[in-house]
Amino acid sequence: MTLTIPDILIALGLGFVFGWVLDKGGLNRYFKIANVFRFTDLTVLRFMMSGMLVGVVGIYGLKAFGLVDLTAVAATALVGNFVGGAVFGIGMAMAGFCPGTMVAGAARGQLDYLIPGGLGFVTGGLIFGVLYRSDLIQWLISTGRPELAYAKLPELLGVDPTLMAFVVAEGILIFLYVLAKLRLRRKDVLEPVVQQERIAAGLEQAAAPVLQGTGD
Repeated sequence: MTLTIPDILIALGLGFVFGWVLDKGGLNRYFKIANVFRFTDLTVLRFMMSGMLVGVVGIYGLKAFGLVDLTAVAATALVGNFVGGAVFGIGMAMAGFCPGTMVAGAARGQLDYLIPGGLGFVTGGLIFGVLYRSDLIQWLISTGRPELAYAKLPELLGVDPTLMAFVVAEGILIFLYVLAKLRLRRKDVLEPVVQQERIAAGLEQAAAPVLQGTGD
C-alpha cells in the first residue's frame, strides 16, 4: 500500500489533534500516569477505555457501511504478548509516560520527556530491530502461539461479530460508570511533589499568591 500526500497530511493532522487532547487533558503529566498504578487517579484509564469504546463503535459502524475490511488480524503470541506487555507496563509505571505521551510531553518542552524519554524510545526500537532475528525474540514470538492465532474472538466464541461488539461496548460503558461512581480515598502526594521539584529546578514558576481585597 502506497501512502499519498493527503494520507500523510491526514495522519499528521490526527496525530496533532490527539497530542493536543492529551496535553489539554493533562494526560501526559507524570503524576497522572503514575497515579493510575497507585489507584489514586484513574483519569488516564477512563480516557483509554473511552477510546476503546469509540474505536469499537466506529470500526463496526464503518464495517456496516462497507467502508472498512476487518480481515487483517495480527497473530496472537501468548508468551510474547505477556512478556512485551509486562516490559511496557513496568516501564510506563516507572517512567510516567508511554510513547504517545512522551511525544506530547516533548512538544511542551519538557526536557525529561525530550532527552531521556526520546533516547529510551529510540534505543528500545533499535535494540528490538537488531535482535528481532535472534533466537530469543523468535522464541517469544512463536512459543505459546495457538493454532487459531489469527482467529477473532467472535469466531472462537461462535457468536455474531456485531453482537460481540455490542457486548464489549456495553461492558466498557458499565466499567466507566463504575469508575465514575468510585471514590478514591488515598491522598495524591505525587502532583505537589513534582511541582515543587520543577519549581526548584527553574522549570516552572510558582503560582502568584491571591491577594484579598480590603474594600473601601
